[in-house]
Amino acid sequence: MSTPAAITRPAAAETDRIDILLTTSPARRRAGALAASATFGRRAMLKIKHDPKQLVDSVAIPILFTVLFTYLFGGAISGSPGNYLMFLLPGTLSMSIAIVTMYGGARLAKDVTTGAFDRFRSLSVWRGAFVLGGLLSDAARYLFASGIVVALGLIMGYRPDGGLPGVLAAVALVVAFGLSLTLLWAVVALIIPDPAVVISIANVVLMPLSFASNIFVQPSTMPGWLQAFVEVNPLSHVAAAARGLMNNAGGTGGSVAWSLIATAAITAVCAPLALHLYNKRG
Repeated sequence: MSTPAAITRPAAAETDRIDILLTTSPARRRAGALAASATFGRRAMLKIKHDPKQLVDSVAIPILFTVLFTYLFGGAISGSPGNYLMFLLPGTLSMSIAIVTMYGGARLAKDVTTGAFDRFRSLSVWRGAFVLGGLLSDAARYLFASGIVVALGLIMGYRPDGGLPGVLAAVALVVAFGLSLTLLWAVVALIIPDPAVVISIANVVLMPLSFASNIFVQPSTMPGWLQAFVEVNPLSHVAAAARGLMNNAGGTGGSVAWSLIATAAITAVCAPLALHLYNKRG
C-alpha cells in the first residue's frame, strides 16, 4: 500500500537536504560517523522550532516546581523557603531532566510515522548516526534545562556548598541518567510509533517516580510501604546523589553508586533492544 503524498513529500524533501549535508561535492564521498551524527543532531535541534513545546517544558517545569514548592511549602517543611530550597533544588533538577526525556522518544516516533526514519536509514552514512545524533541533541536540551534550574536557584538565593565542581558533577550525573531514559523511550517509540502514546506512557511511568520519591520531602515521614518504594526508586537515588554533590553533604557515595548502577542497567537493557528494533525495521 502506498504512503500518502502528504507524508512522503516532506520526508523526501528533508531526506534530500540531509543527503546534501552528509555528502561532499563533486565526489559525493560518504560522511564520517561523527560528521553524520552531528548533522542529525543539528536536525533534531532545528526541529524544536516546529515543536517549541519541547523547549517550553524545559523552561516551565523547573520554574513551576522550584518556585511554587519553595514558597508554598518551604516554611511548613523546613522552617523557611531558603532552607527548603537547599533540599528541593537538586531534586527538581533531577525531576526536570527526567520529565523532558519523553520528547526524544516522541521525536523518534514522529520520524517513524512520517516515513523520515526509513528514508534516513537508506542514506549512505553510518547507520548509528541517526540515533547518536538524536542523543546529542537530547544532551544539549538536558544541559539547557539544567542551566535553567541552577540559574533560577541562584536568583532565589541558593548557594551550593559543593561549589562549581559539585554542581558540574551533579549535572553530569543527572544528564547521564536522562540519556539512559531517552533510550527507554526510543524503545517504546520503535514498538509503538505514535508520539502521543509515547508521551502518555512516559507520563504514566515518570509521574509516580517523581512524586513517590525523596525529591520534595524526606521519606521518613511516609508510610512504611511507600518508604519501601522510595528506597528502590532510581530517581530517588539520582536526586539524593545530586543533593549530596551540590550541597557537599557527606555519605553520598552510596547514592552516586546506585545512580550509576541504575543508569548502566537501563542503558545495558535498552541500547541493545533499541538497536535490535532499529535493524528489524529494515
